[in-house]
Amino acid sequence: MARWNAAANPDGTAEPHPFTTYEFFAALEESGSACADTGWQPCHLVLDAPSGFRAPEGAPQPSPPHSGGEKLAIMPLYLKNHSQGEYVFDHAWADALERAGGDYYPKLQCAVPFTPVTGPRLLAGTDAARRALLGAAAVAVKQIGASSLHITFQTQAEWKLAGDAGLLQRTGQQFHWQNDGYRDFDDFLARLLSAKRKNLRKERDGVARAGVTFQWLTGDAITESHWDSFFDFYMDTGARKWGTPYLTRAFFSLLGQGLKQQTLMILAMKDGQAIAGALNLFGDGVLFGRNWGCREYIPFLHFETCYYQAIDFAIARGLKRVEAGAQGEHKLLRGYLPVETYSAHLVAHPGLSRAVDNFLGQERAAIREHMAELAKASPFRKA
Repeated sequence: MARWNAAANPDGTAEPHPFTTYEFFAALEESGSACADTGWQPCHLVLDAPSGFRAPEGAPQPSPPHSGGEKLAIMPLYLKNHSQGEYVFDHAWADALERAGGDYYPKLQCAVPFTPVTGPRLLAGTDAARRALLGAAAVAVKQIGASSLHITFQTQAEWKLAGDAGLLQRTGQQFHWQNDGYRDFDDFLARLLSAKRKNLRKERDGVARAGVTFQWLTGDAITESHWDSFFDFYMDTGARKWGTPYLTRAFFSLLGQGLKQQTLMILAMKDGQAIAGALNLFGDGVLFGRNWGCREYIPFLHFETCYYQAIDFAIARGLKRVEAGAQGEHKLLRGYLPVETYSAHLVAHPGLSRAVDNFLGQERAAIREHMAELAKASPFRKA
C-alpha cells in the first residue's frame, strides 16, 4: 500500500488525488466490483526502479516489486472482455475489427474503473519512468495477444508523452466549475447573466419549498446506515438508467474505511428521512462528484444535490474546482464550463490503427469547434 501510494503521489501532497490511491483500487477489486467475474481482470503493470528506469534497447519488461526501498512506477491496468464502464467509447472500433475477422477482446485498459475523472495514469515521479511504463505496456499488448491498449482520462502531460511514444491521441469533453475566489453562493450568482441567475435561484427555491434540507457528512460521521441508504438510492437510480449498476454494496463500506477523510456524502432530507444522496470525493483542492441516487422525484433535486450543494461545499472548503462527472451540457447553464479530457490508444492491427487515427483527427477538430461554440453560451457576465 505505502509503495503504491508513494508512486501515485510522488510529490507527497497532503491530500492526494483520491482515485489513484491504493485504497480506492482495493475497494473496487476486493468488493467484487472490478474483477475477472465482471470483465475487469486486474493486471497492474509494476516496474522497479533501482537504477532509475534506464530502459534498454526496446521496451523494458515488468518485474515484481521486492521488499527494498526502491521506487515503483505503476500503470493501473485491466484485461477486459467488454467495453463497459469506461466512458470513452470504442464500440465502433470493436465492431470494425470483428467485421474484418479479428478479435477486439481481450484488450488492455489503463483506467480507474467506472470513474470518468482526469488524473495520473502513469504513476511515477519522472518522465523517464512514465516512458518506461508506456514501453512495457506496448510489450504487454504483444505478449498477451491483446488487440489494443487504452489509457483513459489521463493528464494532458501524460497524453503528450503518449503521443510522443506513438500512441493515438483522443480528446473528449466534460464540464467543471471553477472557484474564482467566491465568498459564497450569492457571490457566484452575481457573476452570472441575469436570466441565468434567476433560473438558478428558481431551481434552488423550488427544492427548498418542497421541504428538502441537506446534510454534509465526511469522515466518521458517515456510518454503515448511511451507506445502506445511499446504496439503495444508487441501485434504484442506476437500475433505471443503466440496467445493472457497477458497484457492489461492499465497495461503499470499503471506501468508507479506506478514504473516509476524503469522502463527502450529501444527503437530501425530507420529513426527517433521507430521500436522495450524492457521493463525492475530494483531494488536491478538487471536489469530484461521482454517484447519485434518489427515491422520490422532486423537480431540480438532482441539480441541487449534485451541482449546487457541491459548489457550496467547495466555496466553504476553499476548493479550487468541482468536477461533476461525464457528459451533460445542461451543466453549462449552471456555471460548469467545458474542458478537454484526454486519452491515448495503441491499436495492434495496422489497418484499424490507420482508420482510428484518421477518425481521431476529425474528432479532435470537431470537439475544438464544439467547445468554442459552447464558450459563446457561457452563463457568466463579460468582464
